[in-house]
Amino acid sequence: MPRESDFSPAQSPSLEAPTGPATWRADTLLVRGGLARTGLNETSEALFLNSGYVYPNAEEAEAAFDGTLERYVYSRFRNPTISVFEERLAALEGAPVCKATASGMAAVTSALLCQVRAGDRVVAARDLFGSCSWVIGDLLAQYGVSAEFVDTENLDAWAQALAKPTRAVFLETPSNPTLRIVDLKGVCDLAHAAGATVVVDNAFATPLLQRPRDFGADVVVHSATKWIDGQGRCLGGAVLCDEAFNETYLGPFLRHTGPCLAPFNAWVMLKGLETLSLRINRHSATALTLAGLIEGHPAVARALYPGLASHPRHALAQSQMKAGGGVIALSLKGGRASAYRFLNALSIVDISNNLGDAKSLACHPWTTTHQRLSPEEKLIQGIDEGLIRFSVGLEDPEDLAADIGAALDAAGG
Repeated sequence: MPRESDFSPAQSPSLEAPTGPATWRADTLLVRGGLARTGLNETSEALFLNSGYVYPNAEEAEAAFDGTLERYVYSRFRNPTISVFEERLAALEGAPVCKATASGMAAVTSALLCQVRAGDRVVAARDLFGSCSWVIGDLLAQYGVSAEFVDTENLDAWAQALAKPTRAVFLETPSNPTLRIVDLKGVCDLAHAAGATVVVDNAFATPLLQRPRDFGADVVVHSATKWIDGQGRCLGGAVLCDEAFNETYLGPFLRHTGPCLAPFNAWVMLKGLETLSLRINRHSATALTLAGLIEGHPAVARALYPGLASHPRHALAQSQMKAGGGVIALSLKGGRASAYRFLNALSIVDISNNLGDAKSLACHPWTTTHQRLSPEEKLIQGIDEGLIRFSVGLEDPEDLAADIGAALDAAGG
């Protein structure tokens, strides 16, 4: 896999014409993947704001429901606008199937609940978004599914946990909010030996910076609310998998439980995908610059960013990711008081628990996104009271550097 240091200006384009979507590169797929025009030949993807569909006769309605005729029946099952979004994201992620959902958490919950049964066992990384931890540790327990959380970056801990049969493995890399990196291939190999299906949350990296299926993951989930939308407009999610998983588990679960994406939101996500390459590369470049500046400030106890040489798993991140992404974590020496002074001193950057926006956003995980965790569990995950999660936006890097610098000065030690 390419490393950040390998990135350079685009090479001179070849005059050899691509044969079609199967050979298109990512930037072309972002704009044209899955595109299906109506007879009106519109340039932009059409927006189908309808719940149902009509049939020319009763015989066709019967055929649509008994499976002998494939066509649109109900937008909870399929919708033309949603289908374009699903096909485009599937091509980018390198997956045969994509199923869009109403939110990222709907994607996570569906990917797990569709396959586990009472008596099954799930192994998960300890470093997870708070709601993911609740679904695995609390919700699944209500249905007789046991869970074991392991040291995220310790492959020996994964091996020990996966030494006995396991139904599913769940992880996110980079993790939220401390940007810990999981050895994808190592964990996937161990999980498959234990008979487990590996589900990877790829929201932080996006399919442009990391494709977990290339390292052995079976199922990939996204919160499209984040970088895919990119402007804080709509909620959305996606589950990507192979045909067998979809036919056996995911498809029936989604069809009957209904956590479907709205057509309008799918259309917004399509517009987001068109500019994802431009945005995520800018986010990553600015984040790398800002992380270097933050790391050297006297008020900062530690700065965490996969693109920094000081990151504990920098080499692994480079081997799995094309760039470090748009999120930085920084811990201030003065604890919560310093963190609050930092946040309250920001003039450009907004305080928000969201991320992946064109606007730079910062939050205090100890009291917001990971508040429900016990103090002991927060510290195990590297979340101390001085930790700030910073989502880098598209503002001018020099303006952001000035704003962050002034806020760090105000934070003190």
